[in-house]
Amino acid sequence: MTVARWKQGAAANGAALQGGLDASRCQSGAQLVGAVELAQAALAGSGTSRLALLADNGVDWVVADLAAQSAAIPTIPLPSFFAPAQLAHALDAAGVDCLLCHDHRIAAGLGFTPAGELAGTALRIARRAPARAAPLPAGTSKVTFTSGTTGTPKGVCLGADQQWAVARAIGGATRGLGLERHLCLLPLPVLLENVAGIYAALLEGATCIVPALAEVGLRGSSDFDAAKCLSAIDAAQASSVILLPQMLRALLGAIAAGHPLPHSLRFAAVGGGRVAPALLAQSHALGLPAFEGYGLSECASVVALNLPGAVRPGTVGRPLDHVRVRVDAGGEIEVAGNASLGYLGGETATAGEWLRTGDLGHIDEAGFLHIDGRRKNLIITSFGRNISPEWPESELLAGPAIAQAAVFGEARPTLCAVLVPTSPALPDAALQAQVDAANQRLPDYARIGPWVRADAPFLATNGLATSNGRVQRDAVKAAYAARLDGAYRQAIDQQSGVQSDAVL
Repeated sequence: MTVARWKQGAAANGAALQGGLDASRCQSGAQLVGAVELAQAALAGSGTSRLALLADNGVDWVVADLAAQSAAIPTIPLPSFFAPAQLAHALDAAGVDCLLCHDHRIAAGLGFTPAGELAGTALRIARRAPARAAPLPAGTSKVTFTSGTTGTPKGVCLGADQQWAVARAIGGATRGLGLERHLCLLPLPVLLENVAGIYAALLEGATCIVPALAEVGLRGSSDFDAAKCLSAIDAAQASSVILLPQMLRALLGAIAAGHPLPHSLRFAAVGGGRVAPALLAQSHALGLPAFEGYGLSECASVVALNLPGAVRPGTVGRPLDHVRVRVDAGGEIEVAGNASLGYLGGETATAGEWLRTGDLGHIDEAGFLHIDGRRKNLIITSFGRNISPEWPESELLAGPAIAQAAVFGEARPTLCAVLVPTSPALPDAALQAQVDAANQRLPDYARIGPWVRADAPFLATNGLATSNGRVQRDAVKAAYAARLDGAYRQAIDQQSGVQSDAVL
């Protein structure tokens, strides 16, 4: 399924695109196709070899994305919250020669020269002579960067068929749930929203609502107004949304505090990181239909998903029908059937048919996939116990006091943690109480010993999280190594009165 096949049926299948919460700002499927074809013709004759898209959520973003794909021009979607250094890295690494944005001043600051507007949109075109471009695998339609760090994340190269395969699988899995209106809450450069949100909704003939991010309560990468988001869901009469775990936590907090539940919502997919089972249980108890899934950029996003009538708490659901999933003898999850074309620069993503995900897990007797952690994150304590930090982290996040947690403990007798409180005003005693509660649910070898309070949340903008909220463990470890070491020393001193020379 490619964008060309979607265009053939868009005018007839009821698909529509709404530019904001106001229903008057709506395009029919036929109008959307017309706008895409105008933009496609302009891009096809422009001599563009690699196109970057830097804009807020909206109809223009969707039109430009579909037009570039139709014109077979590789596209690099860029989150608007990326810092200038992050943007420069992505633009240079991908050899971008054309940038689409709404403000020429942004383009000029990145070294691009204004060159008019893109037909069918209000986006401005800007150009430059790029540095030597890294090679792309043949058939690359989109390059998505795997994280939003200040380092050099890999650019995953995807073909059009791989993206639409995910959309088709999502549509097939959710068909019958009455998902007639999808509201985009994540930045469209996030592959999960781009493919599982926009593409899937359009394929299924749903109305896809794409307001500016500020309209749904999201500013930057992590400033999230949960009450505003709930009001937006209600105003849009949305039947489906996609959430990150931190967003779900905030929404539940607002609902528990008395904000009305949006009754139109029938399905909220949660991805981008492990979700604490207690959080999902709270969600269903409050009436918010949240369902955890699993995916990765190298598979063009979603691989498995819990669904109404096919849900098992503590799992990420059954694999969708466009992929095959297995677990090797070492416990690593492998996926076949929809692997990426490779990485920017020519590195291949797979050594054969099966993609090694780097995630540890198992598949139960009913076919549900369990994620146990990341292979590279595995902690081996000084007592020789192997622990995936995602496990104790999910327990730490099960209460109201801790918003983010990063657990460490390699070659230590006990685990340690860096904790981000849900409010700067919370006392340390509230965090300790939640640590104690988590420890009661954990075996002795996986309990948290010393911990330190983070100075600030883990964000993409400070290099301590990816653009979809996953903690960058190495960066957190480096930032808090001295304080964690001090916390260990203090704990040992309190226990024995003997000074310790151990370091993290």
